[in-house]
Amino acid sequence: MAENLCPQCGAPLAPGATECKYCGEAVAPVPAPQPQYQQQGAYGQPGQQVQVYVQGDPNDGIDPSWPIKSKVTAGILALLLGGLGIHKFYLGKTGMGILYLLLCWTYIPAVVSFVEGIMYLCSNDHNFQVKNHVRLK
Repeated sequence: MAENLCPQCGAPLAPGATECKYCGEAVAPVPAPQPQYQQQGAYGQPGQQVQVYVQGDPNDGIDPSWPIKSKVTAGILALLLGGLGIHKFYLGKTGMGILYLLLCWTYIPAVVSFVEGIMYLCSNDHNFQVKNHVRLK
């Protein structure tokens, strides 16, 4: 069964939900896939109607206009230079990069970015793309 995912955080949505229960992002309800009928095929006798469900687009939630970035590069930058926010600049999140840069003397961004780097490297491709609004190489 295919699940609906939040376009902002990638969390699974309940059927018919109008907002994400994790991040609060408003989402448009996705209509249930309509069954298609075919007159004959491998599932039944000729002339017998068979219900066939069409799967959703495999690029659900990924906008083709997003910039192309590398997940591995973002993860390595977060692990090595994350205390300065370099990975945030790479992913196009300039505001967060400046915040990391301003607070780098506290070492808090270094700890947070180390965890982010591990999360980038361990996440699957689709979740990484949806959460960071990028496409993969």
